[in-house]
Amino acid sequence: MTTDRATTLHRPATAAGAFSLGNDLPVTRLGLGTMQMTGPGIWGDHRDPDEAVRVLRRAVDLGVNFLDTADSYGPVVAEPLIKKALHPYPDDLVIATKAGLTRQGPGEWLAVGRPEYLRQQAEMSLRHLGLDRIDLFQLHRIDPKVPLEEQVGELELLRQEGKIRHIGLSEVSVADVEAASAITPIASVQNLFNLADRKAEPLLEYATDNGIGFIPWYPLATGELSKTDGPLAAQARQFGASPSQLALAWLLKRSPVMLPIPGTSSVEHLEENVRAAEITLPDAAFDALTNIG
Repeated sequence: MTTDRATTLHRPATAAGAFSLGNDLPVTRLGLGTMQMTGPGIWGDHRDPDEAVRVLRRAVDLGVNFLDTADSYGPVVAEPLIKKALHPYPDDLVIATKAGLTRQGPGEWLAVGRPEYLRQQAEMSLRHLGLDRIDLFQLHRIDPKVPLEEQVGELELLRQEGKIRHIGLSEVSVADVEAASAITPIASVQNLFNLADRKAEPLLEYATDNGIGFIPWYPLATGELSKTDGPLAAQARQFGASPSQLALAWLLKRSPVMLPIPGTSSVEHLEENVRAAEITLPDAAFDALTNIG
């Protein structure tokens, strides 16, 4: 890690404030997702892997210290990119990865939660990322064919062995989190959530009440909320911001446990997204956006 990267003066992501995963692992609340650093259908290499590396390095410059990835992104594309771009890692960098979804082709995903498979993928992620311990290891999906206690129980064994620090769940219900929490502490949940799709509101409220990090995937509704002629355009102009910045600012204000991870493979788009952390929404503006969404 070069000195000039670590001492960049202007770090706008830090304006989002911090949240402590598991009450002991602080992260800047506006992070970066790596799913878009792969090919079409989240399959294969991105058309410009060098730009993806530049995005990762620039994100750290801008104060981002929370990266979300998965073994299935590519598969085995996003994790090695992180290692190539940032290893040896800054002391404060937190990398969250996931296992439990297998890939059969572009856009195809199949849940596999057998304990031996989850252990294998954790070991592979350690190797691909160049880590001795994974900060946050998330069950990408609950496999309905395998008892939950076997899936989460294996993650707890990995935690006891020191191979992972905290455990998270992805695309779950409140009941799922309560059942998993009876086996091991759950530090985070990751569900589809954005201004236009709030079906996970009950889970967000539960996470807020219990100090569990909430990582909204598709925080910009796959670009629908970023359109310059979209539903947020008029309000964005009032703030001198882009629609995507406004959508991210809304998420950050929605709950103190919210950890948006907008993904991009463009440095320009990254810089735009990160500046959302500097937007302070008055209550009236927040309410107006809530009603629009």
